[in-house]
Amino acid sequence: MAKIVPMASSASSSSLYLSSLRPFSSSLSSCFRFSSATTSSRLGCVSLASYNPSRRLTLFHLGAAIPQSQLFGVKESKSLRAEGNTIEAATAGNMAQASPAVTKENVLEWVKNDKRRMLHVVYRVGDLDKTIKFYTECLGMKLLRKRDIPEERYTNAFLGYGPEDSHFVVELTYNYGIDKYDIGAGFGHFGIAVEDVAKTVDLVKAKGGKVTREPGPVKGGSTVIAFIEDPDGYKFELLERGPTPEPLCQVMLRVGDLDRSIKFYEKAYGMELLRKRDNPEYKYTIAMMGYGPEDKNAVLELTYNYGVTEYDKGNGYAQIAIGTDDVYKTAEAIKLCGGQITREPGPLPGINTKITACLDPDGWKSVFVDNIDFFKELE
Repeated sequence: MAKIVPMASSASSSSLYLSSLRPFSSSLSSCFRFSSATTSSRLGCVSLASYNPSRRLTLFHLGAAIPQSQLFGVKESKSLRAEGNTIEAATAGNMAQASPAVTKENVLEWVKNDKRRMLHVVYRVGDLDKTIKFYTECLGMKLLRKRDIPEERYTNAFLGYGPEDSHFVVELTYNYGIDKYDIGAGFGHFGIAVEDVAKTVDLVKAKGGKVTREPGPVKGGSTVIAFIEDPDGYKFELLERGPTPEPLCQVMLRVGDLDRSIKFYEKAYGMELLRKRDNPEYKYTIAMMGYGPEDKNAVLELTYNYGVTEYDKGNGYAQIAIGTDDVYKTAEAIKLCGGQITREPGPLPGINTKITACLDPDGWKSVFVDNIDFFKELE
């Protein structure tokens, strides 16, 4: 994955080793109703000069705002590197003070009982308004909130099928002046459960959307599916299901060693292997991982293509955010299971919400957020 550093703030020691902190803006669009069942960035600095603690913030959106200098190969400034080193040192100090002593046995046992949920998935788009229109009119999502950060030159929007405290949602990021991203070969698709795939496909076509696979049963099975693309080329698999509390139901990523990934996500992330299916005729194997059954929860679909051990991840897809009861123990478990910590666990300066960020063995990024802090910020 291309290393991406968000634009540095010029604002002094208040800068965070994060890509963004976003005060809440309550903007809700009308949702187009249809017969539906209801993707290794480095972290960068952002100013707290405009921080308002009385307003709701997005605390765990890491690595989505990209300066053009990084996209076009221009070296970061010395001041950015100096700020980054300073913040990293401070963060390490907080970690040393806050993290309790743990053993391998008790932390891996704790992971099994941790209360975890997939919160949202983050990726970058070239035309935010166009993408919002497509998601609301064609896929029936709601615009939950939208926030512009002109000093950092990006805008983000959250969309989904219900409130963020109970639903998996998408976080879209638009970086000023950047209208196209490389999605790469590693990201696969998002999954949307709908009651009538053919009807949804007709709607997508009527709105000018692109259909890449017409409705029909999945190969080797009976589930009716179709594939479409959003305006940026991100693929969505439409799956025909009955009513479900979680229509945004899948994120598919490709991995180079499926057994290694399953073991990692089970032990480090506390996910359950819900099912595994080999397709020798088409030379791939999939594994569904998650925190509950597929018909009621968003899941991670890992795909292994025979003989392919590494993928280009591009710079479009960013990460998944996951809730946890303890970011310190989570980080310890990730380290014990071979994951790489990219942001040591601890509270964010000035806000005190605790997070940690990491990479899995294939370099896919995740951010873990303290559950109590997360719900406090949603109040």
